[in-house]
Amino acid sequence: MTIGLLQSALFGDLFGTAAMRAVFGEPAFIAHCIEVEAALARAQARLGIVPKDAAAAISQVAKALTAHPERIDIERLKRETANVGFPILPLVRQLADQAGEARRWLHWGATTQDIMDSAAVLQIREALDLVEDDLTAVRNAVATLAKKHRDTPMPGRTFLQQALPITFGYKAAVWLSMLDRHAARLQELRPRVLVVEFGGAVGTLASLGSGEAATASRRELARELGLGEPAITWHVARDTIVETVQFLALVGGTLGKIADDVMLMSSTEFGEAGEPFVSGRGASSTMPQKRNPISCGVIIACARALRQQAGLALDGMLSSFERTAAAWHLEWIAVPEAFGYAAGALHQSAFMLGGLIVEPGGMARNLDLTHGLIVAEAVMMGLAPVIGRNEAHDLVYDSCREAQKTGRPLGDVLIETPAIADELGADKIRALTDPANYLGAAQAMVDRVLGGR
Repeated sequence: MTIGLLQSALFGDLFGTAAMRAVFGEPAFIAHCIEVEAALARAQARLGIVPKDAAAAISQVAKALTAHPERIDIERLKRETANVGFPILPLVRQLADQAGEARRWLHWGATTQDIMDSAAVLQIREALDLVEDDLTAVRNAVATLAKKHRDTPMPGRTFLQQALPITFGYKAAVWLSMLDRHAARLQELRPRVLVVEFGGAVGTLASLGSGEAATASRRELARELGLGEPAITWHVARDTIVETVQFLALVGGTLGKIADDVMLMSSTEFGEAGEPFVSGRGASSTMPQKRNPISCGVIIACARALRQQAGLALDGMLSSFERTAAAWHLEWIAVPEAFGYAAGALHQSAFMLGGLIVEPGGMARNLDLTHGLIVAEAVMMGLAPVIGRNEAHDLVYDSCREAQKTGRPLGDVLIETPAIADELGADKIRALTDPANYLGAAQAMVDRVLGGR
């Protein structure tokens, strides 16, 4: 059995996805490192730094190794990486073994972190595309729920107590508003994080000359890889990588909140929603009647794991001088795991929300559970203009206590309370104690979030 869940044969597809594992698997990372080395040679050939035939030879070797990864001696790479501490020098040696005379032009002016950071950014670019696709699927599913249940009344709850009526569409639209902001954040962070890394030993590109002559290699490398060009080397400026992990943690937090709502709504006592029915899914080994909310549990676990990776990534910002030892290593843990758990949470959310079983009958039953107490505020606000807010609050408060003590509907108690009934009348009291009449701007807000969807 593997140590981590994301690579587990048993749990890997529950807490992650095969597509995201492929992006951050070692074969993909090695291929991207080779891609960066070849792109660097081509970029510098355009500038006349590397002979064009050498760049062509290096690119040919890179293409062959990418197409036939079995030609890379993984055991040798593993052994030498353990000795050097990083995989790039050992990888360059293997490239050199197959590049002939072009070997002398490999890795020209670069340092290990240039190659690894640029390769990581290429991985992040692919991973963000996957995240965007899954986030879009989740947003579409939630938008459908908000639209369909715009007018479906249900109890709104604060501190787990019934508070005031809302609609399920309103609840879904609140979820959607967060997801829409995440989609905007994703677009905003792309140009900041998807930039090439190339600075040489301490970031100054001194081995390539000075001024524009030195930075030209970085510009052309960025062009080769389809990445942005930074104004300055970011060896120790890790805020963009950290921002990416924080973004994933934010997405996870929202998905965790949604899952927590659905899990509570699916409890026996609430009976307001349920995960999609799949025969045997969520079954108990001993209680045949059980249908546990499996996706919700996984989503919440992923959200909590993402929070830990967010903290770990922040620790990686504390880097000494122009290069450090331990801080950079933390990203090797945090970035792949954060993307892995984010993919798992998104995948489970798309499944759960896309087929969510909504129970309007259960919502209506729960609205009636307190026999009108949930709209006590409506009565208070209806009475306040006549006798004053404080006086209205105290009168309705006493009526609520009487209704709770006797188990009678609040409307009946109010009608039998002269100080209230004489001012409002029975018909007005019945209207005020109907939860469907006290939804405020819930539906209007749903429409605003949905926009033209």
